[in-house]
Amino acid sequence: MSSYLAVIDYNKCRDCGKCFEVCRFKAVSFENDRFEIDSQNCEGCGYCANVCPAKAIKLKMQNDGKLYMSKTRLNKTFFHAELGPGAENSGKLVAKVKNNAKKYALENDMDIVLVDGSPGIGCPVISSLSGANFVVLVTEPTVSGAHDLKRVVELVQKFKIKMGCIINKSDINTDLAGEIKTFLKDQIIELLAELSYDDVFTEAMIAEKTVTEISPEMSGKLSEAWYKIILNMR
Repeated sequence: MSSYLAVIDYNKCRDCGKCFEVCRFKAVSFENDRFEIDSQNCEGCGYCANVCPAKAIKLKMQNDGKLYMSKTRLNKTFFHAELGPGAENSGKLVAKVKNNAKKYALENDMDIVLVDGSPGIGCPVISSLSGANFVVLVTEPTVSGAHDLKRVVELVQKFKIKMGCIINKSDINTDLAGEIKTFLKDQIIELLAELSYDDVFTEAMIAEKTVTEISPEMSGKLSEAWYKIILNMR
């Protein structure tokens, strides 16, 4: 996965300052008696290169991350990526991973692609939501959990995508869990499952297995939630 970085050829640069005038990302500064481009701020849009009268600015391709296709222990195909240190094109990387997964699914007659979105409402989350049929929200009854839930619900509503919610660790604060359920009801969001705090999740990670393989109770609850998701996607 690549992006571009503007680079100045000082053998051609006339110090006219056109690049400084047009850069809306404030990536160009005048330092050490010459104009310089900050690689951390440069978005690679190419505007500075287009307006440079001396053609002293070129766009250099840089590697932002790597894409992978792997097989899980259960022989399921898994598309993932690794973002380079300091790279900021995480949204584009998510989109590329999704496109690769969609192409593979179409070629192999697969009906569903599951996308694991990151927390928050930033660019990677927006990229994860794009093109989705149904969104599974996961929250927990904490102040930060409830706050983040409301923010992401507002975001998903702008995309006009159906959604459901799983409340994890629902028994650590029953009062707040009740408030979350009231909020979901008011927003017409289906409660897919309530999962109690359970050490079985830690046990599953240590055993390098899924929680459904070692807990019949959790397997039943998650199977029921999956059934609700499938119904909502039809």
